[in-house]
Amino acid sequence: MARAPGRLDVMGGIADYSGSLVLQLPIREAAFAAVQRDPERRLRIVSLPGPAERAPAYEMPLDAFRDGEGPLPYGAARELFAKDPRSAWAAYVAGAFLVLTRERGVVFREGARILVASDVPEGKGVSSSAALEVAVMTAVAAAFGLALPARELALLCQQVENRAVGAACGVMDQMTAACGEADRLLALLCQPAELQEPVALPPDLTVFGIDSGIRHSVSGADYTSVRVAAFMGYRIIADRAGVAVRAAPDGHLVADDPRWHGYLVNVGPEVFAATFAPVLPERLRGGDFLARYGGTTDSVTRVDPGREYAVRAATAHPVHEHARVRAFAGLLTGPPGPARDARLGELMYASHASYSACGLGSPGTDRLVELVREAGAAAGLHGAKITGGGSGGTVAVLASRTPEAASAVHRIAARYGEETNTAARVFSGSSPGAAAFGVLSWGALAARPPDPPLASRE
Repeated sequence: MARAPGRLDVMGGIADYSGSLVLQLPIREAAFAAVQRDPERRLRIVSLPGPAERAPAYEMPLDAFRDGEGPLPYGAARELFAKDPRSAWAAYVAGAFLVLTRERGVVFREGARILVASDVPEGKGVSSSAALEVAVMTAVAAAFGLALPARELALLCQQVENRAVGAACGVMDQMTAACGEADRLLALLCQPAELQEPVALPPDLTVFGIDSGIRHSVSGADYTSVRVAAFMGYRIIADRAGVAVRAAPDGHLVADDPRWHGYLVNVGPEVFAATFAPVLPERLRGGDFLARYGGTTDSVTRVDPGREYAVRAATAHPVHEHARVRAFAGLLTGPPGPARDARLGELMYASHASYSACGLGSPGTDRLVELVREAGAAAGLHGAKITGGGSGGTVAVLASRTPEAASAVHRIAARYGEETNTAARVFSGSSPGAAAFGVLSWGALAARPPDPPLASRE
């Protein structure tokens, strides 16, 4: 059995896919996965109670992940899971087996019985899907004798979501669920996924989350269109800078970019503002972009020819967010005091405003941020911002570590709940990631010498 927490996106958010530094706090709520090997080569998956519209169980033969002599293509796997919308959730679980087969050459000689449960609420912007993926992958690796370092495991879980599920997420969620430490901000430079020294929250500060009640989905059109627009912006900038591109076998482009190494955030705010922002179109239709530039360097999204994209704002956000995150991390390790707290809050409010400029705000999250501003430092509340993919979900709140500040957060949640007729959940507390938590084994397996691995690498 394995456990992996959700996360609060304190700073960085949607800039992860553009190479930003991100700061993420693993939360108290977590997903759990228990895996038992089964001599029959089938997957039997049971999810403890969830939404009524979801089938509680899913079963499939492992051979369904074979296509002739090789592993099933990801596109075919997505079609397989999409046949019954009530069972689409199983892709987050069964996808671990397909990704291990395709990406690591693992041959599963036995099937598995899998039980999953989670108290990470769905659609709240706190990474319920990443928590589930990491818990499952960790338990599967342990049950089948596969040695997967935490960073590698997180990258494989990102493949589950990108390839088997079809959601174009970055990697920060899976990294936090796998590698996070309690009460410390996971610092990740997403180029592509370089763990930095964790940043401990100062003893006088803490972070809360307040749920807006507006359902968030990382696979939603708003998030995806902003991501596509950011990569369109990078492609235009690269063309202006004379960066050569070539086509990859799967159709996306690869940039030979020794200057910025393919990451938009490396352009930097000053160069971006002086050189490239003036030439980026505010909006651009996908068909016009494709006719001139051929595509983007993003391997998990495609430009829709019939859609209009807000290119300038989506491109500006990660460039400036990376600078904001770096400043935020530096302040957390500096001297305490009201000036520090005020500056931290300013950075969070600026990040929130930038989300809105990209089209990823929502009335609910805007209202929560407004209520935090109104309460202000007098109540021990210093800053707030929308988290993760935006368009609803949860607001992160930076607060003094005092009973009075905690009470102020709960009062804001109660007031918001009265205004919107919703139950505004408050997230507080932290817990370790899957690697720090470890794996629990019991019964006969714990009493006998380990069996030879029941999976191997070709």
